[in-house]
Amino acid sequence: MDTFEAILNRRSIRKYTEEKIPQEKIEQILKAAMYAPSAMNYQPWHFIVIDKREAIDQIFKINSHAEMVKEAALAIIICGDSKLEMNKDYLVQDCSAATQNALLAIHALGLGGVWVSSYPNMETIEGLRKYYEIPENIIPVSIISLGYPAEKVAAEDRFNKSRIHNNKW
Repeated sequence: MDTFEAILNRRSIRKYTEEKIPQEKIEQILKAAMYAPSAMNYQPWHFIVIDKREAIDQIFKINSHAEMVKEAALAIIICGDSKLEMNKDYLVQDCSAATQNALLAIHALGLGGVWVSSYPNMETIEGLRKYYEIPENIIPVSIISLGYPAEKVAAEDRFNKSRIHNNKW
């Protein structure tokens, strides 16, 4: 899939079929995530791949905005390691870049996914830490709910020239 096609046509998919995702595709998604840029190339990310139904459903119990995980074949929690990147702002940016790369890979592989935030909601972060046994130095930044799409969301034109400023505001 062409890069521009992936960027312009990727949409948040919240409804999925029951089909399982092959390990090969999961590894491709994680590889794409790990190729994201990071501040000073610290690559502070860790990934929790969740494929057991009970563990996936727990996400919704922790974060009530994550209803789409109820149908997901898989979820990935993207975490940042504060021992690898001590500046929390950079850590969040790095993990956000990894999240976007993963979402683009998901789309390119014919899957659907949606970004579910956890950071900076401390209640969600602590709930994830407790249930998934995440160490204190690890910050769960985002969650991706994914599976084979059971819906088609049309791409819309988001290009807005009024948001472009040259040289000065």
